[in-house]
Amino acid sequence: MPTRVVLADDSLIVREGIGQLLARSPEVEVVAFCDDMESLFAAVESERPDAVLTDIRMPPSQRDEGIEVAAALRSSHPDVGVVVLSQYSEPNYVLRLFDSGSSGRAYLLKERLHDREALVGAINAVADGGSVVDPKIVEVLVDARRRAERSPLAELTAREVEVLSAIAEGKSNAAIAESLVLSKRAVEKHINAIFLKLGLTHAPDSEDISKRVKAALIFLAETRPSVKTG
Repeated sequence: MPTRVVLADDSLIVREGIGQLLARSPEVEVVAFCDDMESLFAAVESERPDAVLTDIRMPPSQRDEGIEVAAALRSSHPDVGVVVLSQYSEPNYVLRLFDSGSSGRAYLLKERLHDREALVGAINAVADGGSVVDPKIVEVLVDARRRAERSPLAELTAREVEVLSAIAEGKSNAAIAESLVLSKRAVEKHINAIFLKLGLTHAPDSEDISKRVKAALIFLAETRPSVKTG
């Protein structure tokens, strides 16, 4: 028996294209086509599919409806697998998709749509409770991990990261001491350790303000979240 699929994408051309692609496979059957999140939920209720294949962005907000659908179905229809399609290799979306568990969830880039075997394989995998992550996303995650390991921030202790975060917020030593319940002397010691680990000790003491700014910039550059949206 083929895997029964509800297909959701707000683009008619994309829906028809994917529908035609899957129609050539005896392993899957598209039982409903949807163009927004509301109609997708309605189709799941009426058709009781084995899996949902959904774009990550749909009406009403065109932001991350695919992720919201996956999270909602985890509670309301835990046996329904979800394959989320996206045009962005954004690890944050993958982490959110798997936030409540990886079983029955897949994240594929839209560039994979020409590969019917890979798409059908992902649909069948989530229907069986498995999980799939696009190979390019895995590469991005590995690269991010490698960058994190090479980052000078990796040398900081948890307390030093807290102090550096406060510095990045523009807090004075006194304010940092108060917010972290430390003595001013302890804050100074942490700051000196931070400067040392970030390679900022070569600057003369008179340039302490400059060192604070540089340390803050390093922190912000390494921790600022991605702003991609789709």
